[in-house]
Amino acid sequence: MQLEPRAQTLLKALVERYIADGQPVGSRALSKISGLDLSPATIRNIMADLEEMGYVASPHTSAGRIPTPRGYRLFVDTLLTVQHLDEHAVGAQNMRLPSQQPQKIIANAAQMLSSLSQFAGVVQSPRRESVFQQIEFLRLSEKRILLVIVDPRGDVQNRLLLTEVDYTPAQLIQSANYLNQNYAGLTFDEVRARLSGELAQLRDDMGRLMQVAVEAGSEAMSEGDDMVIAGERNLLSVSDLSSNMSSLRQMFEMFEQKTGLMQLLDVSSKAGGVQIFIGGESKLVPMDEMSVVTAPYEVNGRIVGTLGVIGPTRMAYERVIPIVDITAKLLSNALSQN
Repeated sequence: MQLEPRAQTLLKALVERYIADGQPVGSRALSKISGLDLSPATIRNIMADLEEMGYVASPHTSAGRIPTPRGYRLFVDTLLTVQHLDEHAVGAQNMRLPSQQPQKIIANAAQMLSSLSQFAGVVQSPRRESVFQQIEFLRLSEKRILLVIVDPRGDVQNRLLLTEVDYTPAQLIQSANYLNQNYAGLTFDEVRARLSGELAQLRDDMGRLMQVAVEAGSEAMSEGDDMVIAGERNLLSVSDLSSNMSSLRQMFEMFEQKTGLMQLLDVSSKAGGVQIFIGGESKLVPMDEMSVVTAPYEVNGRIVGTLGVIGPTRMAYERVIPIVDITAKLLSNALSQN
């Protein structure tokens, strides 16, 4: 539903005031800060309409109103004026991302997000491509084989295979040569699809070994997606998030388990650009009082991960959005140069 201009102005003023001081905003305060020449009765009527539409709510302890998740969503989507970080802030960020090992750069980016926002910063480690450059089989003992996978970057993954057949060293070499000569440079999904149509040409035992190797290799390459989180303790000083034990428990379960947060970051990377997930509205955010602002980052033009700021729903979005956006660009540049 499209709001008329006066309602938009009042909602924007209410959200900004509530973000600033955390107190319900009354009609008298709105008449002063909105800049509108409206009578108190008119303001009350407009606020009643906004409440009926679900954009604001009235806490039973006060006559003032606070924004709802739907009100925050309208605010960040259509009413927010994003601040521009000054040159000093941008320069400071550049200094915090020197050319180092990729994991060190990622850790620095998470710390930067935290220190600039004063909330928690999170960076998803780059996803490993499910592509192999070379495969080797090493016979450890009867029916125990070590699968060695080398990716295009030279990283090595190992997996122990327990087989029903005791393969000879010659059979293992033959199987590895077949995979390397025919499928090197492909993803394991592509190998699986092509191999299924060619198994009839292979001996049953060798075909089974290759199938097991492809499944184990796919699993090995999909693992390792992790994240770096910095500044979780900052959230302990945010009363909205730490006001009761239930909220604290939810918050630290999210950091400890990481599964839901990883899912949120994955969703963000597919959407592109800065995304805002608001608690109480997004099922991916475990707490009504929490929001996550995210942006994907790239390596050599390809999206490989997501970073973001985790904070209260009552955060200064106009500051946090450019912090996240610029950090994503800086991280992309830093990793692409390594």
